[in-house]
Amino acid sequence: MFTKTRFTPLVLVIATIIVAGCSPQATLSGAPTEAPLVEEYEWAPAATASAPADGPYPSTGGLVPPNDEPYADVFFEDYGVNPFIDTEDDHLSTFAVDVDTGSYTVMRRYVNDGYLPPDESVRVEEYVNYFEQGYEPPAEGEGAFAIHLEGAPSLYGSERHYLVRVGLKGYEVPPEERKDAVLTFVIDVSGSMDMENRLGLVKQALRLLVEQLRPSDSIGIAVYGSSGHAILEHTPVAEAGYILQAIDRLQPEGATNAEEGLLIGYRMASAAFDREAINRVILCSDGVANVGNTGPDSILEQIRDYAGRGIYLTTVGFGMGNYNDVLMEQLADDGDGFYAYVDTLKEAERLFVRDLTSTLQVIARDAKIQVDFNPQVVRSYRLIGYENRDVADEDFRNDEVDAGEIGVGHSVTALYELKFQPAETSGYEPAMTVYVRYEDPETGEVAEVNRAIARADFALAFKEALIRFQLAAVVAEYAEILRDSYWARGSSLTGVAWEARRIAEYLPHDADVAEFVSLVERASDLDE
Repeated sequence: MFTKTRFTPLVLVIATIIVAGCSPQATLSGAPTEAPLVEEYEWAPAATASAPADGPYPSTGGLVPPNDEPYADVFFEDYGVNPFIDTEDDHLSTFAVDVDTGSYTVMRRYVNDGYLPPDESVRVEEYVNYFEQGYEPPAEGEGAFAIHLEGAPSLYGSERHYLVRVGLKGYEVPPEERKDAVLTFVIDVSGSMDMENRLGLVKQALRLLVEQLRPSDSIGIAVYGSSGHAILEHTPVAEAGYILQAIDRLQPEGATNAEEGLLIGYRMASAAFDREAINRVILCSDGVANVGNTGPDSILEQIRDYAGRGIYLTTVGFGMGNYNDVLMEQLADDGDGFYAYVDTLKEAERLFVRDLTSTLQVIARDAKIQVDFNPQVVRSYRLIGYENRDVADEDFRNDEVDAGEIGVGHSVTALYELKFQPAETSGYEPAMTVYVRYEDPETGEVAEVNRAIARADFALAFKEALIRFQLAAVVAEYAEILRDSYWARGSSLTGVAWEARRIAEYLPHDADVAEFVSLVERASDLDE
């Protein structure tokens, strides 16, 4: 468990959400008989609507939003904002790593549609972790991670704060050297997936993925509407044409029995399990669930059980309005995977093409970070973000506690604000020591590494820090403003936009940074 308080809206989500716009259950006909389709699910005519090449989908129907709300029935959870903590009260800060990016792309969807995102949708760490950090991977033989620490005076805050960037970089594996993959797609084909042509974007995203896989990889497909169905037994990607045919012919139908669909998908993945390969379930959905006999605790317990056997879960969200961010994030957490939100075909390409190996292959399980602050040097500290990833300090070395998973080449960044003690010291004593503990998914062995930083290691000015450090700080401040953080009360989107433009000049070839500048400028206009 990551949090001391879990996602309480799940009972409401699983049991009572009413899906609007659901169509009658479709039947499918005309399936080829020679391929490994599951017989009880028939084929339907292929969809004629095509998705745009890129950009947010135009609305093609759906729920009518309530007054002053951009979308109807959108579910987020407010985890609050971390406070400053005096080191004399608690000098340890412990949390599970997080490589999710869904919160950032949800924001992008809102801003591109002309709205500021809801406060509760903002998870600062997911904004920061969306961007390249420039960390070097570990040298051969140095373990799964390299730890990177950097500090400088903070650009933000009404007092004299300092900022520390804690970075992890996983080792890299060339695409041609990754393990074979046994993938099970679980695709939401309920009526709500007809809104905004969500299913059309899902099909395009999965086509991109299939085209990047190797002939020795295999794919199985389960779908769910009013009930779950296995529609394609695991098939080698050497037969990609047939797999793509199965994807292309999916049509929206019925209500949303996510539980049954997931359990069918996991059973398929378990039957096809290969201990020498990557075993992963990929859920594509808007997160709505309104049919099913299994309670939320039961389905999550089963997902955790499959994760313990080495079958990981990736949840990929689509659509806005009738969308459940809470459920998609928790499913990924309990499934030892990660959560992404796809708002454009370009984002699907990022996830399934550019970052394919890190999307699929795990190098560390149950990864936790504990930072030990030296009370003689640091007076107080604040972890920026990770509010729903808190781990009890005493559980850092409790290897039964669930934590985060990291893929090949993934980077993880956490930012701390510090206030130093006024007393003069040599400056060379450790200000903080970072410990990282994780399990090797191959051997099951637990490893722990650490690194320290002293006050003398801090840059003398913010602009003397590495440019990626400066970017992380500005991205975090943008998120802090959007979530109406008390600690950002002296900042403005206009000021953040100015800093973002300055930083972008040093990173002219980073398209994500250029896009960030435009998003901040647009958000600043919307805030007026």
